[in-house]
Amino acid sequence: MARRLTTFSKFLITMIIILGLFFLIRFFLNDTDLGSKLKDQAEFGTEQNEGDQTAPGTAAVSDDEDVLTVQLVTWGGYAPGLYFNEGSEPSTRSRFYQDYGLKVEFVLNDNLDAALNAWIADEYDVLVQTADAYPLYTAPQDINDYQPKAFMQVDWSRGGDVIIAKRGINSINDLQGKRVAVAEPSPSQTLLITALEAAGLTYEDVEIVASPDPVVAATTFKGPDVDAAVVWSPFHLEALRDIAGSKVLVSTVEQSHIIADIMFAKESYIRENRDKINAFYEGWMRGVAELHNNQSNQEKAGKILGEFLNFPVEDAMGAMADVHWASHGDNMNFFGLNTSYRGMEGEDLYDKMSRTFHRLGQAERIAPPWRNVTNSSAVSAADSKLSGPGYEAEERPEFSAPTSADAEAPALAIKPITINFNTGQFELTENAKTLIDLQLADIARSFTNLRVRIEGNTDNVGARAMNVDLSEKRARSVADYLVNTYGMDRNRFVIVGNGPDNPVAGCESNATEDCRAKNRRTEFQLIASTEAQ
Repeated sequence: MARRLTTFSKFLITMIIILGLFFLIRFFLNDTDLGSKLKDQAEFGTEQNEGDQTAPGTAAVSDDEDVLTVQLVTWGGYAPGLYFNEGSEPSTRSRFYQDYGLKVEFVLNDNLDAALNAWIADEYDVLVQTADAYPLYTAPQDINDYQPKAFMQVDWSRGGDVIIAKRGINSINDLQGKRVAVAEPSPSQTLLITALEAAGLTYEDVEIVASPDPVVAATTFKGPDVDAAVVWSPFHLEALRDIAGSKVLVSTVEQSHIIADIMFAKESYIRENRDKINAFYEGWMRGVAELHNNQSNQEKAGKILGEFLNFPVEDAMGAMADVHWASHGDNMNFFGLNTSYRGMEGEDLYDKMSRTFHRLGQAERIAPPWRNVTNSSAVSAADSKLSGPGYEAEERPEFSAPTSADAEAPALAIKPITINFNTGQFELTENAKTLIDLQLADIARSFTNLRVRIEGNTDNVGARAMNVDLSEKRARSVADYLVNTYGMDRNRFVIVGNGPDNPVAGCESNATEDCRAKNRRTEFQLIASTEAQ
């Protein structure tokens, strides 16, 4: 016969059930992603609105005025910030929140015009752009009235931007007169313009087929209307598969210091929220350091980035591989705070494209000076806190000693210039040094991963042996200047003295003074086949 439970037994069973539910709920909230998100929403006072028409991978902008709202685009350079924030939304799990009490929300918005309007309306606190395209934001008076200030470098593109070309185009020089699809105005122009300059060409030396964005440029490349295109990775891969004989001509792997992502905010916001900006910068740099050479952390970042972009993890990891995340040391260099650094700085890129966009009629005026549109206080404030592995500036590539094969290697670009020397001399004049500064130094600083071959040439006046020796010494003097002035690796340079043996086509006989002058030239060549060791 069944026995009835006593009152005490019923109470005991009830307490066991309640305790079991308590521990189950605590496990759900603390040890599952969904539970953590629900707890975060409760703590931050946010609610899920199922009626929101938010695009996949895009977070709605928070109404919490205490949240730092940052616009991002589809790009692998933003993985360190998403990683440090444990995702795109403000949460108690965020390291920004745990370590600094800072709430950060990242919002995906690839429509740059819409993002700019939202920033003007104070819906976003921070916007992303590249240093070279930043003048398009600072030059127009209606935008400049809001006093945008770049405060952080995010990355260098390292393969994310690519120039692809069809059969028969084997060097940048071969682009002359060809039809090139490129987004205007955009960083794609910067890549193309600086590549053309390395070959002694200008933007006007190619026929531009304007595209709304680099993705469309890749699609255009697959048709008959263009010979080359400036595109984003990985969209170039399908185009190359579809067009037999096509190739990558050059990318930001070789042209490694030309496309740099930055973040900027209004001067008033930085002034009124200095602690937030400082904490955001410092936390982001810690994220970079933790991802540096740590595969486990990178895989975690790839998962978070993939969720944000609605990408498979492997695609997110591929996007991350196309960039170099800027460390604190890189930021010190980029903003000119390291006086011993002689590589490419943000000001170099900004000033160059400010003048270029204005010359091309794509900006109504030359943009204000770099110092007027930057605020490096967060970088300076963190300098005493961020040191050690992961925070140092990127090391320059090291080159092995050049070999005889380097003297014959095919050139990616050839730029002939006339450097005047006194008769029979090889020492550089002050005018020659200025010419090198203006026409050669930036090319060498942009294409840091390629060797530079400098070939000296003379006319046929005088003994051949003397001219060969003199032309080699003159070529070497150019390399010495670049090494001593810009700190470049001496092994990077391949020195060739041709003497009178390599005249300009049509001037083989040196019959006229004009031809002799053309033959007295120095050629600056980027070698495509040799890599840094």
